[in-house]
Amino acid sequence: MRIDGARIDGAHGYRLVAAGQPLQRWEFPALEPSPEEVIVAVAGCGICHTDVGFAVDGIPTRKALPLVLGHEISGRVVAAGDQAAAWLDRAVIVPAVIPCGACAACLAGRPTICRHQFMPGNDGDGGFATHVRVPARGLCPVPEPLPPGIDPALLSVVADAVTTPWEAVRRAGLRPDDVAVWVGVGGVGGFGVQIATALGAAVVAIDVDQGKLELAAQHGAGLTLDSSSMSEKDLKAAVRGFAKQSGRRAIGLKIFETSGTTGGQQTAFGLLDFGGYLAVVGFTSKKVELRLSNLMALDATARGNWGCPPDQYPAALDLVLQGKVAIAPYVVEHPLDDAPAVFDAVARHAIARRVILKPAWERS
Repeated sequence: MRIDGARIDGAHGYRLVAAGQPLQRWEFPALEPSPEEVIVAVAGCGICHTDVGFAVDGIPTRKALPLVLGHEISGRVVAAGDQAAAWLDRAVIVPAVIPCGACAACLAGRPTICRHQFMPGNDGDGGFATHVRVPARGLCPVPEPLPPGIDPALLSVVADAVTTPWEAVRRAGLRPDDVAVWVGVGGVGGFGVQIATALGAAVVAIDVDQGKLELAAQHGAGLTLDSSSMSEKDLKAAVRGFAKQSGRRAIGLKIFETSGTTGGQQTAFGLLDFGGYLAVVGFTSKKVELRLSNLMALDATARGNWGCPPDQYPAALDLVLQGKVAIAPYVVEHPLDDAPAVFDAVARHAIARRVILKPAWERS
């Protein structure tokens, strides 16, 4: 590896050449940032369900393959363009969605739907690599030194798995007198449970995996329900009973669908009550049959969110640094150079926790 001014030589990564094929090692040509870009030496990059969608389900990336995937990135800026020099040598989290800041959507306060946005691993090469080149705009600074037990690689999942449920909670206007119901409490949902708990809400965790439910109970869920063994009617009754026992409002549940499965989405929609709110956070390419008229009949609301605006990252990161959101119990770290085999295991659901890929210099 050589760093020569603003030029990085010897970087490598693992890119997707075609859907359904294993990731392949690729040696980058020299990386040089434009005036408004930086080169980040990757500390860690999380593997997200969206990456699996690109690689296995054939969901097209916006930049044509081959492409290095990965949009959950933390690291340190090792080279910077002239207009981004202030970022040099700073620890950062790279936003999963980087808006342009100047289009009609951005100016209207809707940066996550910016049509000129840059998403690493979708619009350009991402973080399954030793280095990544990204726009400097929107970078989230990481204060140093970090608290004990938190290393830079762990913070990679803040870029999506933590900030996305944070944004869903923020949009829902979650308050301490609310009941927050999380359907699917793996990585994203598990962090969502902790965020809602940190904000004072009473929290219900619903899943089909007992291990995930036990972990959610350890990190804030006041009630855990296994939806594989309960009818929709029984789920509703259990949630309503919990709301009453917790002293929260009996109407207007805040429901967060984070499973990204058809079953989870049907469960979440079925839990809607009068004045309820449904946040669609998980993604599946499969269709779900629902009676949309329930929204009208219940005077309920359903809303999705594509990631999180960069200006919200510091608030979400602060919850992690304060110890209110624990990352380590929900992740497992693997060497970057094991990426092809590890990614295949994630796609086959052979690894339950969220994987963070770490270049060799960051492995402990």
